[in-house]
Amino acid sequence: MIDVIIIGAGFSGIAAARKLHQANKSFLVLEARDRIGGRVYSKHLSDDLYVDLGGQWIGPSQTRMYELCEAYGVEYFETYDQGYNIIDLNEKIKTYKGIIPKMDILSLINLDWIMRKLERMAKTIPLHAPWTHAKAFVYDQISMEDFLARNCRTQACLSVMRIATETIFAAKLESLSLLHALFYIKSGKNLNTLINVKNGAQQHRLVGGMQILLEKMAKPFDDQVLLEHAVIEINQGIGGVSVIGKGYNFSAKKVIIAIPPPLVSEIKFDPPLSPEKTIVINQINMGKVGKCFAIYEKPFWRNDGFSGQTLADSNSPFQAMYDCSPKNVAYGIIMAFTIADRAEEFFNKELSKRQDILTGFLVRYFGEKASNPMQYLDHTMTDDAWSGGCYAGIYPLGAWTNFQNAYSKPEGNIIWAGTESSDVWFGYIEGAVRAGERAVGEILDFRS
Repeated sequence: MIDVIIIGAGFSGIAAARKLHQANKSFLVLEARDRIGGRVYSKHLSDDLYVDLGGQWIGPSQTRMYELCEAYGVEYFETYDQGYNIIDLNEKIKTYKGIIPKMDILSLINLDWIMRKLERMAKTIPLHAPWTHAKAFVYDQISMEDFLARNCRTQACLSVMRIATETIFAAKLESLSLLHALFYIKSGKNLNTLINVKNGAQQHRLVGGMQILLEKMAKPFDDQVLLEHAVIEINQGIGGVSVIGKGYNFSAKKVIIAIPPPLVSEIKFDPPLSPEKTIVINQINMGKVGKCFAIYEKPFWRNDGFSGQTLADSNSPFQAMYDCSPKNVAYGIIMAFTIADRAEEFFNKELSKRQDILTGFLVRYFGEKASNPMQYLDHTMTDDAWSGGCYAGIYPLGAWTNFQNAYSKPEGNIIWAGTESSDVWFGYIEGAVRAGERAVGEILDFRS
């Protein structure tokens, strides 16, 4: 009998497998896709041209990611962050430097006040048990949208806060509770860290793409990673667990589940999962984000004094843009985020129309040099059957206080991993790695 079966070969599943491999335990990793990576997906368009269609950044306090880069000799580099940023509000374009855009003085004061307020509130949230906060019930009955509407005194402030928080959470602000937002902010250190490039969560990218690190991690045990092995059924008995899919039936002492929450609901469990876990799994919704890439011969905007970073209100399909050119600047790449309702509307259009729309906005921001990209491509994990969305699962109103940590609790011999089970860097690759390692720690401690 195998010691452990891991379901999912994203960063969380491979991090778990790495720890089991180091401990000389027997294991298999079952992955439904024809590739490893999960919500990380580096697509190589040629020998020297690649884009990260999924997760791509690391930043300060994400210690496990930096340690893994060091361990496997994966080079990382600074996200380009020089020159003027652009903000597009009410169809008027302004340029600015730093993280605070140009607005009227009342809006700037309001923006500073509300960001400080969110920081103060988030600091008080207990990461291991957010539902125990003295005001947890109150915070869990308010949506992030309601909170912003009540506290933003000017339309400009409200627009900027919506852009920033939609980009952070990759979700409609009506769909997540204030308690979840505060937990998420505290989990990622603080609001400034989540927003910033320099000294923030977007500070570094990996040379060759994020997936190269995962492939190096998995290489020592790649014969134990079985692709195109979707799991249909998990049965628990006295002697262990059986994991069943099309054409296979494996037995193990323990199972680690490292897939997005909504995908768990597609697996049949015998005996069934606890009512609390079942309900919370059905309530957690995945974020919705699309990444759109315009590829040029060179990052011409740099010579024109622009960082490539933009923010835009709902008059644009794109909440934010970033310079995602490779370190060697062999190409110039602008990546645009389209999130939540904007993403849904955008991806209902034909591919050629989507390209025209992005090109039009890039010309508006950076001039005629942007009118003829060499190549355009886009991707949304929402259309990926084995992701269901990105960045992470979102807790709606009432979920934290009604179900507490039901999602991450073990169920017999089934242990939960995945970034949604992490209380540090929830929703990020760092959180996924920590969760995978923590899951193995639970198993090894239990068996020691």
